[in-house]
Amino acid sequence: MKIKKVIIFTDGASQGNPGPAAIGAIIKDEQGRVIASISQGIGRATNNQAEYRAIIAALENAIKLGASQVEIRSDSELVVRQINGQYRVKNAALKPLYQQVKHQQSQLDSFTITHIPREENTEADGLASMALE
Repeated sequence: MKIKKVIIFTDGASQGNPGPAAIGAIIKDEQGRVIASISQGIGRATNNQAEYRAIIAALENAIKLGASQVEIRSDSELVVRQINGQYRVKNAALKPLYQQVKHQQSQLDSFTITHIPREENTEADGLASMALE
């Protein structure tokens, strides 16, 4: 199945910061139909590392599906602002994750990432929480 444009909701969760962590993501087509979902533990990580890893896993999946236009929605204001260039990435542990997102972004025709309130991200949040249990 080749999909041109996808809308992705992502979330990362960590118990302890750092602590056991997990990621969740929902990939939808333009009509809002779910094409894929991700719910997996990622070992020990901070919440921000988990947020980045959720985006990386979702982008990987979208690229495999053949998507060339990606819209990401995340409730992590820090990560969204870093990827959009509004904040510098100062944390050494986040720099390679940021670079990986930028590399994946370069493989797409169009890419946007938007901050959304937590209440609008319940599906991805639920998948991340489920993987933590």
